[in-house]
Amino acid sequence: MNQINTKIGQLIAQIRQERGLTQAEFARRLSTSQSAVNRIEHGKQNLSIETLGRISDVLNKQLLSISSNNEVNLRIEGNTKLKGEISLKTSKNAAVALLCASLLNYGVTHFKSFPKIEEVYRIIEILESIGVSVKWINDNDLEIKRPEKLKLNNLDAVAAKKTRSVLMLIGVLMHDNANFKIPYAGGCKLGERTVTPHLFALEEFGLSIKASKGNYQINVKKKIPKEVVLYEAGNTVTNNVLLAAAKLNQTIQIHGASGDYMVQDLSYFLRKLGISIEGIGTPFLKIKGITEKIKKNITYYPTEDPIEAMFFITSAIITNSKITIKRVPYQWIALELLKLSKMGVKYEKSTSYKANNGEIELCDITIFPHNHSLKALEEKIHPNLYPGINPDNIPYFVLIACITRGRTLIHDWMYENRAIYYTELTKIGATIELADPHRVFITGPTKFSSAEVVCPPALRPASLLLIGMLATNGTSLLRNVYTINRGYEDLADRLNNLGARITILHDI
Repeated sequence: MNQINTKIGQLIAQIRQERGLTQAEFARRLSTSQSAVNRIEHGKQNLSIETLGRISDVLNKQLLSISSNNEVNLRIEGNTKLKGEISLKTSKNAAVALLCASLLNYGVTHFKSFPKIEEVYRIIEILESIGVSVKWINDNDLEIKRPEKLKLNNLDAVAAKKTRSVLMLIGVLMHDNANFKIPYAGGCKLGERTVTPHLFALEEFGLSIKASKGNYQINVKKKIPKEVVLYEAGNTVTNNVLLAAAKLNQTIQIHGASGDYMVQDLSYFLRKLGISIEGIGTPFLKIKGITEKIKKNITYYPTEDPIEAMFFITSAIITNSKITIKRVPYQWIALELLKLSKMGVKYEKSTSYKANNGEIELCDITIFPHNHSLKALEEKIHPNLYPGINPDNIPYFVLIACITRGRTLIHDWMYENRAIYYTELTKIGATIELADPHRVFITGPTKFSSAEVVCPPALRPASLLLIGMLATNGTSLLRNVYTINRGYEDLADRLNNLGARITILHDI
């Protein structure tokens, strides 16, 4: 019983924190004392079914179903029509880069409207383990204060191994440490994702990186390059080079940089710290850092997530619904919208307006019902570097192709194994032919059928199953949705606000 109480208590504490509630506020809403809440969260109090029900009501989550696995599942009632409007959250990929970059600042860094998702939690756990003070305030705002000296020997290896984003700490930590180690990076299981581009790029700054016993051992003999040519264009490697250059007071040219949204957000944040960056959004960046200690109290607003925009656009299309997605950074998905229009998707854009950071143009996009009139594109659909179709948006075209008339070729050339996970959609009725590890043929239109499926270990393919299950004629069960929670905040609740019927089941 004590072990079960402990697991229940940990679950309640986790959800309370995700809701941004203090123990005192949670106790007030439960009509009990803070000491009672503390006992509950530490597994020191037996809980009746009635008490569990009251806690579920306060947290607005169905807390648990009893089983042998510690996982979160979704029960999805299909044949759903969505309606209404939804505002986008800020970008996960930008958020993790900004968290790493906050270590450049010895003042207080405030991030506004920060995403509360698993990937962010992992980076926060890493920062806290090395002595950084991280505090949630006003629900989704984040306050970060770093100490004078980081305790790198205490770095949380378990959290680090769950996210590839930990690699971006290298570019920051090199400035104050002659040698240190970073655990092997994890994240989605999308095949071998080499760190060679990071190694080659950071070598130009005097770093050597060697892999041994589950860690990357980094040694620093700092030098200042005049230019860095990236061995492979990518977001994390571009961010790493920007962070490495941020404390060097000489102009450095970066060739082959990613111009994608998370690199742009990081660049605007670095500018706010006083670092000069030119060419944002292009493959050619020019950065001049500052050698003096940065100690500023600053506030930064990350930009809304274009990948989440594509998630809700796809949800509207698959359920043949009309919804409005607000605060869309539309220039970051311009080609996606063009492709959709050629497939027959009808939408309207509002007048544009600035994001809260004053840099990025936003608009509201309304998707209209297509009444099953969409047609397959004759040309293959494939990702490319910005301003091409974002690699994280390619999966949504797989699902949309399922309901078009005709045969579509998706060439997902950037990842070794992701195309294999697309075949999971056959479990809910899709007709998908895997040509090789990078290409799939989709034949539509599909009549989706309900099923019980375990989430694949890749964020976007997992989210496709969730959307597809909204359009089935029965009730589906999507098991172990941790993968989805890595990238999306309160997704089930937000879909329910649009008319979906999703029940969250926490196993203990």
